[in-house]
Amino acid sequence: MSIPIAILTPQGLKEAPYSANSLAEAAPFEPEGVYTIARTFNRDCVLMFDAHLDRLEESARLENIPLQLDRQALRAALRALIERSGYAESRFRITVPRAQPDQLYLSLEPFKPLPLELIQQGVRVATVPLARHNPSAKRTAWMIERKAAALPEGIYEGVLISAEGFLLEGLSSNFYAIMDGELRTAGEGVLSGIARRALLALAPNYLPVRLEPVHKSELWAIEEAFLTSASRGVVPIVMIDQQVIAEGKPGAQTMQLRQAYEAWAQAHLTPL
Repeated sequence: MSIPIAILTPQGLKEAPYSANSLAEAAPFEPEGVYTIARTFNRDCVLMFDAHLDRLEESARLENIPLQLDRQALRAALRALIERSGYAESRFRITVPRAQPDQLYLSLEPFKPLPLELIQQGVRVATVPLARHNPSAKRTAWMIERKAAALPEGIYEGVLISAEGFLLEGLSSNFYAIMDGELRTAGEGVLSGIARRALLALAPNYLPVRLEPVHKSELWAIEEAFLTSASRGVVPIVMIDQQVIAEGKPGAQTMQLRQAYEAWAQAHLTPL
């Protein structure tokens, strides 16, 4: 079944000239530019929506796209699409075309929660030597470029590794490791994910935070590891490449941070 896709123009909403069954299927049809993805809670509430829009504007600035967002009109358009969709919860993408930044592409699909077994059992990730151009900007080109990372069967996410061997971020997430009682994550050269901002604000209540990436030679010393993204929250990692993490089970501190993040998110939702 086709998902709702529309273009928000200065004159209002109009139908997109294509159809798709998912956000992934719609991506190749969207113009080159910058984007953000978020999910709803309680049907029409979003976590840190203004932060999403702030980052969208910053991505446009970094890519020299002259964007002037009408936040009120954008909120109204998203509410209309949500109402039209009938979805209980939604995951949506806002795309700003480089050539026509006043024509916002809006696409919406049903939100599917992460399967409970992935949280209970953890996920396997693999390092990938893939460079991300202008990582501080959320570019539509990255949705295509990251497909070059052919992940082995059973691997949930790829983790970008720098030329120097440092683990930076996931293909569609941020990466963290707990080592020597500290939370480690790259401080630069990565996208400032919305979930990452919340997690880094919460984490000092539980353990020290060090904004420094882990080197591949240090995998053996990782006590726990996890990913974050706006759609998935905190996702525990139990294996990186061939290195087993936390005896192959989600770590206790990771699960504590996940619980704290979920509680914080519920307390900070705002209506569109």
